[in-house]
Amino acid sequence: NTENPEILVRAEEYGHKNVMSVSLVRMNNGDIGLFYGQKYDGEMRDCYWLRRYKGDFSHPCGELCCLPTDCPGYYVVNNDRVVRLSDGRWLIPAAHHPSSVVPGSSGGEWLDLRGTAVFYISDDDGTTWRHTHARLNYPFDRSSTGLQEPGVLELPSGTLYGYFRTDGGYQYESVSIDRGESWFPPRPSQFTAPESPMLIKKNPYSGKYYAVWNPIPNGPWRKASPYSWGRTPLVMAESEDGVHFGEAVMIEDDPERGFCYPAMFFLSDTELLLAYCCGGKEDGSVLSRTGIRKIMLEG
Repeated sequence: NTENPEILVRAEEYGHKNVMSVSLVRMNNGDIGLFYGQKYDGEMRDCYWLRRYKGDFSHPCGELCCLPTDCPGYYVVNNDRVVRLSDGRWLIPAAHHPSSVVPGSSGGEWLDLRGTAVFYISDDDGTTWRHTHARLNYPFDRSSTGLQEPGVLELPSGTLYGYFRTDGGYQYESVSIDRGESWFPPRPSQFTAPESPMLIKKNPYSGKYYAVWNPIPNGPWRKASPYSWGRTPLVMAESEDGVHFGEAVMIEDDPERGFCYPAMFFLSDTELLLAYCCGGKEDGSVLSRTGIRKIMLEG
């Protein structure tokens, strides 16, 4: 109910700094699954949780942490990233950033900004979770980001396609042929990009795939305002197979604003709700404003 919204999770109830990065999905047994991150106050560590509801949001029926933290650190799972595979397996792609207390710093912590892509899976509809042995790193030493903010897409063949934010001028990519247990070495993809995440999703009504991202444009857009963080323009491209994408269509092109962290919800084979951050100078940050746009797709 948009007129009387209900608050489902409050950070202060758990003593956390923030709750964030939501994926809202229908579980295999019909439950509503609310996946979200909890950021601990004053510490460079977090956890990713699944809260389940029966019928509607008025009947919670359990909560658990999905990321077993055998390796301490900060785990980043973006919004709209939890994936259910065609065989019912759930997969969460995450970026692991190691952290530790710095000796002699009065409790200060060190955080490695270079991400390592890791993957967590559940084969019992979210009741238990385990991490695979795959740990993907950026293939070159000269990177301040590593592989950040990963996403995963299941292709028609059953192959999994992974993509990652980097500072190398491209989204990097990898594939898995064993349902996410192991992955090929990452490499540059067809998608140019600044340090900004991409999202690819399949329209369940039409079977087509859609990618939304910030390309690195030629010409005057390279002079975009510093308030945009380089995250302009925002474009979308369509694919029949999730591999070969057509010409990108402009969604936003304001050089004074930044557009990032998209989420997609398909209403039909020709209708898409696209949400994304769209802040500018007057907002104080690219992340301080969110917009939602209804987009008409080709049938």
